Amino acid sequence: MEELATFGAGCFWGVEDAFRRIPGVLDATSGYAGGANPKPRYEQVCTGRTGHTEVVEVRFDPERVSYGELLAAFWEMHDPTQVDRQGPDVGRQYRSVIFYHSPAQQAAAEASKAALDASSRYRSKIATAIEPAPPFYPAEDYHQRYFEKSGARH
Repeated sequence: MEELATFGAGCFWGVEDAFRRIPGVLDATSGYAGGANPKPRYEQVCTGRTGHTEVVEVRFDPERVSYGELLAAFWEMHDPTQVDRQGPDVGRQYRSVIFYHSPAQQAAAEASKAALDASSRYRSKIATAIEPAPPFYPAEDYHQRYFEKSGARH
């Protein structure tokens, strides 16, 4: 049995690559979620006017990797205190967000965020949004496995 998890943590190239490296992740797909336009294109999303976020949809085997482990990896791969940006990438499309697919994922995400906030690891509060999963639109083929295809590493 497999499950889905969806995360936004800045540019999807590095996020997809990081999740692909986790044992138990069956697939990771770069795409867009949260906006009003059906079937958005990269050029549209980059304007910041569509409401979409660059995300990665993760298909995983919960018997090999838990949702909690995916959350832990998510927190490590970006700065969750930044609002609508990650490093040089600025705009709502680069926001930190967890899109949950079930009440159990919602509870786990909220507990994980609260624990991280309480840990005092960061000087600022965690800005990550936790929202129900909206429709997911896969990004164009040239974005999929981008680091693998280009030989680059994040």
